[in-house]
This record gives sequence, structure tokens and C-alpha cells, in this order.
Amino acid sequence: MKVLSRNVLSALALATGTLLVSACNATPAPPVAKTADSTADAAPARATLPLVKVYKDPNCGCCGGWAEHMRAAGFPVEIHDTSDMASVKQRLGIGEGMMSCHTAEIDGYVVEGHVPVSAIRKLLAERPRARGLVLPGMPVGSPGMESPDGYRQPFTVALLAEDGSLSEFSRHE
Repeated sequence: MKVLSRNVLSALALATGTLLVSACNATPAPPVAKTADSTADAAPARATLPLVKVYKDPNCGCCGGWAEHMRAAGFPVEIHDTSDMASVKQRLGIGEGMMSCHTAEIDGYVVEGHVPVSAIRKLLAERPRARGLVLPGMPVGSPGMESPDGYRQPFTVALLAEDGSLSEFSRHE
């Protein structure tokens, strides 16, 4: 019976991931303009900020938008394209109901979805005993999911505790 349950969960995770990637492909993020000045300004900060390892589907545009959001804040970013996001999420403990289109590892924490850099900076400053941060789905207006008309959907980033429970970490209007 346990094998059947794992198979069902794997199928659900794969289906959820497929839906998220489909939605992500339908709304690619606008390119972020880079200037020589912004690159020079970010360089000193990169020496002190931890590496952001982003795991994403190779066809996802909004994930690249989120990675650019992190780069613009001075974080060094390493992209890992994979068509097997279900195994990444399973390895990092991202359960059903927590999933978004991409997953990142930052300084010992997992960050699921389009989490704003302000929440990540808060996490790294406070260093709570937790697995990381979770922003399920793909809220409109979150980093990488910007709307051309400027519309922003309010969302809440959750703290993923070591036991797998979630609690409010930060609100974004």
C-alpha cells in the first residue's frame, strides 16, 4: 500500500509541476535591463552574499525573471535547468500545497517560488531554525511574475519549519 501511495503522490507532484510550468511558460517575465553602473554597484555586495542555486524547468521564463531579481539585489545566482523538478522538490522537502515553478537553495535554506528578496534578506539576517521559505503558486506581481499594468496580488510568504509545518513569515501587498 505504501508503494501505491508514493506512486500517487509522485503522479500528483508531476501533474502539479506540469501545470505550473505551463502557466509559467504562458507569462514570460520581461527582460531586466542591465547597465554597466548597476553591474559595478552590485559587484561588492556579491562577495558577501551567499550563492543562490536555482532549480527550474529549462522552458520556464518567469523563473529567469526571479533569478534576475536576485542578481539585481547583488546575489550571485547559479541556474540548474532540469526537467525533473519533482525529485528536486522531494529532496528538499517541498510538499503538496507548497509548490511553485522553481526551487532555490540559499545558505542552507530552501526557497520555493517567487519569494521577494526582502523576505530572503530577513531570513538570512534572523537565521531561524527552519528549512526555509515557501510562496506557493505564482502570485501576480511577485518577482518574476510582474504584470505589464503594474497589478500586484497580495501574498504571504510562509516559513517552512523543520517539522514541515508552515507559519506566516512576511506579507506583501
